[in-house]
Amino acid sequence: MTKAEFVDAVQKGAKGMTLSKRETEELVDCMFEVLAKSIKKDKRFAFPGFGTFTVRNRKARTGRNPRTGETIKIKASRSVSFKVAPKLKGML
Repeated sequence: MTKAEFVDAVQKGAKGMTLSKRETEELVDCMFEVLAKSIKKDKRFAFPGFGTFTVRNRKARTGRNPRTGETIKIKASRSVSFKVAPKLKGML
């Protein structure tokens, strides 16, 4: 699903509300911005019935360049992981 398809689905699903496509897109953008800021600040965001986003720290490690086979050092990094809620998992 693309962002445009997601915005259309939200607009159609907003029963009892008359939102323009532009207003719906701004709402979706705002929602994801708040989600990102929450993950950055609290290192965690949980939405009951959907799942939990958490920040994970990855240690520095050695790897291999697949093209040359040369050993390389991979820096430590942070990434976001998602754990699906049982309710959503049951819907799949």
